[in-house]
Order: sequence, then C-alpha cells, then structure tokens
Amino acid sequence: MFKNWKLRKKFTIILLGIFIVGLTLIGTALITVLERDTETQIASQGLILIETMNSVRAYTSNQVNPELRDRLDEEFLPETIPAYSAREVFEDLRDRNVAYREFFYKEAVLNPSNLRDLPNRLESEIIEKFIGDPNLKEMRKFRSTPTGDFFYIARPITITNPSCLQCHSTPDIAPRSQVERYGTVNGYGWKLNEIIGAQIISVPAKKVISQARQSFLLLMGIISLVFLLVVVLINHLLNLNVIRPIKRIARVAEEVSTGNMDAEFDRMNKDEIGNLAEAFKRMKLSLRMAMGRLSQVNRVRR
Repeated sequence: MFKNWKLRKKFTIILLGIFIVGLTLIGTALITVLERDTETQIASQGLILIETMNSVRAYTSNQVNPELRDRLDEEFLPETIPAYSAREVFEDLRDRNVAYREFFYKEAVLNPSNLRDLPNRLESEIIEKFIGDPNLKEMRKFRSTPTGDFFYIARPITITNPSCLQCHSTPDIAPRSQVERYGTVNGYGWKLNEIIGAQIISVPAKKVISQARQSFLLLMGIISLVFLLVVVLINHLLNLNVIRPIKRIARVAEEVSTGNMDAEFDRMNKDEIGNLAEAFKRMKLSLRMAMGRLSQVNRVRR
C-alpha cells in the first residue's frame, strides 16, 4: 500500500513518524530531568529545615540541658529535651509564617515518653526500614495524601549519647519529676547505639510539581510547534522543488509521447530535477531526429 501512495503523502507519513518518535524520546528525557530538578529543589528546602532543627537539638543538648539538669529531680522541664525543643521551634515557625503551614516535622519514636511522638503507620514503616538496615542513613521519597503530594526526608534516631540513658533506661534511675509526668511504662528500655525512631521532615510538593508540569507542557508545546512547522516547511519545499517540477516534466513528456513535438520543458535549476529535465529534452531531440529520419525513409519508398 505504501508503494501506491503519492510522494507527498509518503514524506508526510515518514516525517510524522519521526516527529512522534522524536517527541516521545524528548518527552521522556525532559520528564527525567524535570523530576530530578523537582526533587532537588524540594529536597533543598527539607535539608535546610532538618539541619536547622539539628542545630536546635545540639543547642538544647549542649547549652540548655547542662544549665537546668540539677532542677530535674524537683521539676521536669521538657525544654531540656532536644526533641521537644526542636518540635516546639518548628511549630512556632509554622504558626508565625503562612508559607510553612504545610511543612511538618516530627521525631517519631517507637517507645516515646511523650505519646505525641508515637509514629503513624508510614512513620513506623520508615523506622522499621532503618532498624532492618543499620547502614541506611537517609530516606527520601514522594508520598500522596488526601491533602496533596509531599516529599519527606527521614533520618534514623540512634542513641549515641550515654546521657540519654539517665532518663530512658529504667524508671528507677530516671528523674523523679519525669516519672511523675510520664509514668513508668513509656520511654524506657532504650539501649546505647540502638535505633529508636526517625527524624522526619515533610515538605509540600504540590506547588513545585505543578510548576514542573507547566514547564513540561510549555516546553513540549514549543517543541511540538517547531516539529510541525518543520513538517509543513519540508512539505512546502518538497512540493515547490520536487513535486511541481516532476509534474510539469511528466505533463510535457505525455504531450511529446502523443506526438506534440512543440511542447517544451521549462528551464529548471541545476539540481537533480533540472538534470532530469535536461535528459528529457535530449530524449525529445533524439525522438524528433528519429521521427524525421523515419519520415524521409517513408518518402523515399513512395
């Protein structure tokens, strides 16, 4: 069937095939680049916040806790707990700045003293992965929720400081004020170098993903438009420089074949089509000479 198609149709189909394949390859590559750029952009926001929270934790542990440790037996002060300080600072940031309302920070612990740190199902899965692979130092992943898409960064919480065991090993050695506040059931039995939870920051990804999609559609639209313009331009040039001259040559050749020796081939450019026209001119001249000789022979015989 392809052999029976007109030349313009063949070229159009071939160009459209190239257009579809090229657009698919470009689209795939563009999606990969935009996804990587989107993840990098979102992750940079999360990393800044999580490192800020780590600085708050370090300040609380190194500056605040030593100053108030002697008062813990008389009165439990949650402000001396690094995880509590980091969470409170982050919640204050969310309350003060509308741009951070959809950001979430949590230090989820499997066996916490404060039950607000209990992990949900997703957080429990993250912690179990860290426990199952002690060499895993960080997790990054997109997740979808009823409120939109989020990107989370999670790091394991490991007991590396022996001073943590003064409050979380057994109730009998924990500060009396802590036991009075949280009881003797939760937040005990921790061990040195044990992974007890995960530090998780969730960054809203809806806006960045929407911008990436808009950029993708814009770029693909521009590329598609360029491809279509190229197809139209090639078709126009093909029609102007190939199809029309060939049709004129075919029409003149048809007239010559029916005996009209006065039909003339148009002057062509010095390209392949022009060479074809010159060949037909020579053929016409040879045919005219042959017809003249044949006429002379017929006259002689009469």
